[in-house]
Amino acid sequence: MNDPSMNRLVEQVRRTSREYHLWSPGDCIIVAVSGGPDSVALLHILNQLARDNEMCLNLVCAHVNHGFRGLESDKEAEFVAEIAAKLDIPFELGSFDVPAYMKETGKGTQLAAREKRYEFLHSVADKYGAKSIALAHHADDQAETVMMRLLRGSGPTGLAGMKITRHERNVELIRPLLRIYKTELVRACQSANIPYVTDSSNLLNKYDRNAVRLDVLPFLGQYNGQLVASLNRLAEVIGDEDDYMQQEVVHVYDNLVSQVDGGLAFKVPQFASLHAALQRRLIKLILDYLPFNMEESDFVKIEAIRKGTVQNRPTTWSLDLGGGLCCLREYDIIRFVSNVADRDLSGYSYSVDPFRTEVPIPWAGHRLQFMRSEAEHIVKQSNKVGKDEAVFDADQLVYPLTVRSRLPGDIMRVMGLDGSKKVKDIFIDEKIPPSLRSQIPIVSDAEGRILWIAGIRRSTVAMVTQHTSSVMRITLVAGSE
Repeated sequence: MNDPSMNRLVEQVRRTSREYHLWSPGDCIIVAVSGGPDSVALLHILNQLARDNEMCLNLVCAHVNHGFRGLESDKEAEFVAEIAAKLDIPFELGSFDVPAYMKETGKGTQLAAREKRYEFLHSVADKYGAKSIALAHHADDQAETVMMRLLRGSGPTGLAGMKITRHERNVELIRPLLRIYKTELVRACQSANIPYVTDSSNLLNKYDRNAVRLDVLPFLGQYNGQLVASLNRLAEVIGDEDDYMQQEVVHVYDNLVSQVDGGLAFKVPQFASLHAALQRRLIKLILDYLPFNMEESDFVKIEAIRKGTVQNRPTTWSLDLGGGLCCLREYDIIRFVSNVADRDLSGYSYSVDPFRTEVPIPWAGHRLQFMRSEAEHIVKQSNKVGKDEAVFDADQLVYPLTVRSRLPGDIMRVMGLDGSKKVKDIFIDEKIPPSLRSQIPIVSDAEGRILWIAGIRRSTVAMVTQHTSSVMRITLVAGSE
């Protein structure tokens, strides 16, 4: 090929490749070719670069027949196969009944077609051990993408448009033509006498992208003759700033977020000190890391979490995010957990007899040790041991003892208080997160008297005195084994 127009595009793609490190010598690249001027030009440009002695790229031409247009689609597949054969490039065809897939899944035309198309391209990449998949998106496509996302109310990440390179499922998706306009691609094909086909569905404005291309951009172009170029500049500027912000939020994530009980959590004070932009990005990054399918338009959920975190009241709440994911605020902790993982663990009850014995509390990561002994050296001070231990006058207890979860209406006689107090209120006073309250073991005797909320508070039952001859020592020990 020795056409000036095509040669200029080849050199432009070569420069883009060097700037973004799109490929290395000997790489295998799957080239997605629809048959239109964009993808046909891409295949010829890459073929010319592949023959460079220094590069020696291995190309595979991949075409998808979506099954929308019957005979027209079949002819396009034959056309692309012929181009690949003339260039001596391996050809792979994927044929799908996308209309049937749409009925099966309820998905729209463009989403269903995209899913099947990318599924096929990745399968071809796996087959050939390819490093990348080359897509023919160009500058006009970028302008359409930015405009579509602007109309949907997208944030900065969406307005950054398509990336020239993006990692997906062990391969790189590369867009070597993203800085080249469609008119240049068409002109080069015509100048070099390279045939291409026109997809009739591209002329139907019932599809969102087509409507933007055929109606919205031409209308707005009346007020800005450089609209497409302006949208591309917007994407590039915001893209760079978005990359920088993403680096910052990853750094914040590493410092603030921790894994807790199969979910992710952070502390409210550190989060509240961040700029609102980083707060939103941190929440979105957490949701991206969790098995949660969130759309760009779910700004409302992100903002609900953010505002619920920085507000002073209430300090405990839960928000069902859908998809089996829940966000909890428990005083100064924000947690993201699956609804299944955060299930109610109430209802357990273990009889404790004889002594010495242990009761494991595996879901809480603790165990309770019970030991009865003589009280030769026990004095009143034994009632004031640390929170992880409680000592009782063994002769004043009614056996067997029980280790159980809390029950509605639980009341305990509290040391330092003339009377009883609801266990629920004790948990609130101690700022025990609601999700953990059912996990905390409660020790009671055979008369139903609560002796100890393990690690939290001791009751006034069976206090040790100078007349105590035998004691029951209960210890909360970390580890379930």
